[in-house]
Amino acid sequence: MRDLKDRLPRPAFAPDFVKTSSGKKATAGRKESMAKIAKRVKANNGLVDKEKVYTPEEAIALAKKTANTKFVGSVEVHVRTLIDAKKTDQAVRGVVSLPHGTGKTKKVAAFVSEAKEKEAKAAGAALVGGEDLIKKIKETEKTDFDIAVAEPSIMPKLAQIAKILGPRGLMPNPKTGTVSNDIGKVIGEIAGGKVDFKNDDSGNIHQIIGKTDFDQAKLLENFKALMQSIQAGKPIAVKGQFIASVSVNATMGPGIRVKL
Repeated sequence: MRDLKDRLPRPAFAPDFVKTSSGKKATAGRKESMAKIAKRVKANNGLVDKEKVYTPEEAIALAKKTANTKFVGSVEVHVRTLIDAKKTDQAVRGVVSLPHGTGKTKKVAAFVSEAKEKEAKAAGAALVGGEDLIKKIKETEKTDFDIAVAEPSIMPKLAQIAKILGPRGLMPNPKTGTVSNDIGKVIGEIAGGKVDFKNDDSGNIHQIIGKTDFDQAKLLENFKALMQSIQAGKPIAVKGQFIASVSVNATMGPGIRVKL
C-alpha cells in the first residue's frame, strides 16, 4: 500500500517540489535580486554616520547620494514631535507651499456649484461636480483622487460622504485651505506645490519634499519651507520643546539625522 504522503497532491507553493528548470531559475533569480538589494542597502548604510547629526545641506546631499534605486524616488522628511497625539488640543496640522513642489501631480476633485464648474476645470481639477459627484461617491465609495476642494456652500452636502472622505484624509477643510469661494486659486496653489501636513497616531509628521533628481538647492528650499511651517504650527497647549528630532531619506534609503 502506498504511503499516504505519496497520494497527497504536492503543494504548489513549495519550490523544493518543483523539478522544472524554470522553477529553479525563478528561485535563483529571486535570490540574486535580493542579494543585489542587500548589497545596495549595506553600501548606503555605510555612507551614513548613525552617530552624526548633519546640517540640512549635508543631509540633503547625502540623501541624493543614497538615492540609487532603479527608479526616480522621493526625498522624505520625518519629524518626531513631543506632542501627546491622543489630545486634540495638541494636534499638529497645517499647509505649506513648497517653492518647487513635490514633483508629483495631484489629482484634484472639486465639489462646486454649477456656476463654478467651468472655473474648476480650467484650473486643472480632474473631477468636477456637485450633488451628482457626491451621489456617485456615496453609491460606489470610490475616491479616485488625491485631494478634494470645495465651495463653502457645498460643505453641508458633503456630510453624506463624510464617513468615506474623512478616514481617507480627503475631506475638504478650511484649516488646510481646501474650502474657498475662490476655487480656481485653490486648485492652482495645489498644482503649484501646496501641501497639507498633520501628525500621525504616534505624533510624527511625514512629508515628501521633492524627487531625488531635484537640484540640491531646490530640495533645501523646500525643506526649510516645510520646517518653518511646522514650527509655526506648534500647538499652544505644548509647552517647552516641540520637535524632538528630524531626519531625511531617499526612497528605500537610510535615515539621515538633521540638526534642528
